[in-house]
Amino acid sequence: MKEDTLSRDIAVYENGTWSAGKQALIVEEPLSIRIDGNPYSVVMRTPGDEIAHVAGFCLAEGVVETPGDFATIGFCDEEGTNVATVTLTENRRKKVAGILERKGFVSQTSCGICGKEVVKDLHQILSPLPVGTRFAIEKISACVDTLQDYQAIYKKTHASHASVIFDREMSAIAHAEDVGRHNALDKAIGKAFMANGIEKAAFALMSSRLSYELVQKAARAGIELIVGVSRPTALAVELADSIGMTLGWARGEKLTVFCHQERLMAG
Repeated sequence: MKEDTLSRDIAVYENGTWSAGKQALIVEEPLSIRIDGNPYSVVMRTPGDEIAHVAGFCLAEGVVETPGDFATIGFCDEEGTNVATVTLTENRRKKVAGILERKGFVSQTSCGICGKEVVKDLHQILSPLPVGTRFAIEKISACVDTLQDYQAIYKKTHASHASVIFDREMSAIAHAEDVGRHNALDKAIGKAFMANGIEKAAFALMSSRLSYELVQKAARAGIELIVGVSRPTALAVELADSIGMTLGWARGEKLTVFCHQERLMAG
């Protein structure tokens, strides 16, 4: 198993003097994802949780709907190789032929297209989210206070993002860290997905700002509420609003809600 951090020699200048030391740095490496023998994507990520990462990624992309759509998922981390291979069942392969043939993947920030085009494209694989859960604001705040408990890599490097998935009772059911915020969410969702527990996922907490990719990935998992510790982008709010997701920003005792406040209960 590859390390998720590496130690490097550093020089520190402080109070007029230099000193030598060591610093843990987060590892960033490419992961090539191949589906049915063909290249699909290369993502830069932190080693670890590869199977969950690929499963969550495939769910977000619309490649799969259930764990049973996978015939196999494999990962090779031999020297110089970081390749994950996915084989779909024959029935699923036929259903997603168009997805597998497209250029680029939907969960990637694109250039040269406007926000309205992004939302329109994503609506092809996203379903509106019903108001199935009411969340107590006090419990959301309590969950935010626990975020540091899921940030072991961050404590060593101050360079990772964390994602925590909670169920409707606000109990954590999956979590992950990665150099990329979208990877962290893919990994956390993938863990719940492959454990056949994705239907329990209701609330996602992110250590980062909320981008439209995170909204899209959470929506594919049926998550009704996503909260970040940094403000969302305008496109993230537009997408969340259009599909019925509650989007929030938590800072200290303050919770700012950008859309679909109806899921939240105070007092």
